[in-house]
Parts: sequence; structure tokens; C-alpha cells
Amino acid sequence: MFDCRQGDRTGSKSVGGLGYRGGMEVRVAMRQAPDGSWSARMEGPVEARATGPDAEGCLAALRAALADGLDADGEAVTLVVETVPQLAGVAEAAAVLGWDKRRVITYINRGSFPPPVQALASGRVWLRRDVEAFAEEWQARYQARQRARRRAAPKDP
Repeated sequence: MFDCRQGDRTGSKSVGGLGYRGGMEVRVAMRQAPDGSWSARMEGPVEARATGPDAEGCLAALRAALADGLDADGEAVTLVVETVPQLAGVAEAAAVLGWDKRRVITYINRGSFPPPVQALASGRVWLRRDVEAFAEEWQARYQARQRARRRAAPKDP
């Protein structure tokens, strides 16, 4: 899916009919949705939005809008991509871990949870990938403890 709205292009050579000049940098903000899909927004003389199942597909849709990023003189347009990370608060961390929020707070208070990237008035926030990594590590430790308990349990004759 691609949505492109033309803006004011006065005084610029057009790149692919979209008003970008060759050799210029175009800023793009990309972010991942909770379902794993990606969306991107390009601002400047033209506003463009693209979505894709992955980051590469989303970026490909933006490049297609720039007609392969070349102007009539063959100068490339550089896409400067800022990837906005997905964040998680206590409620999102609890959902990732399959816990309730009180248990997450207990781990935070014990110092057993990753440090937040920011503490806001509304609460602490983490990079979602840090919470997911913690969840994988915690699950591996939990399973190892369960195996050790089963081995140590007395066997019935």
C-alpha cells in the first residue's frame, strides 16, 4: 500500500515527478507496529507514507515512489532513515512475559528487570526488544530450574 500526496514543488527539479532534487537527502521515519509490520513517513516537498510486512518492503515502497531515486541528470536522492524503536511500559512488559503488572513491578523493585530507557511521570519505559530478550532469558532459566527439580526429585521404586 502506498499513499503519496503531492506538495509544493516550485523551484526544484523533479525526481520521478515528486519534487525531489538529485543529490539531496530526504528524511524518513520508520516504525514497527505491534503486529510486526512496518510503516514509514517521508516529509518534505512531498509527504509520502508506505507500509510493508518488513522494514525492507516498506523502504522499497518509498524508493518506488521516488522512481528509483534518480532525477533527469542521474543524481541519486539519499534516504536518511530514522528507525523509531518500539517501546513498552509495565503493562506491555507484563503482556510480553505473560505475567500480571504486579509481578513486573516486583522484579523491577528487586533490581532483577532491565533498566528502563526513560522514567516518565506516567511510568517507566523500555525498548520492547530488551523486554523480549529478558523474557527469553527468564524462560530459559525457569526451564533449567524445572529440569533440575525433576532430576533431584526422589524416584518411586
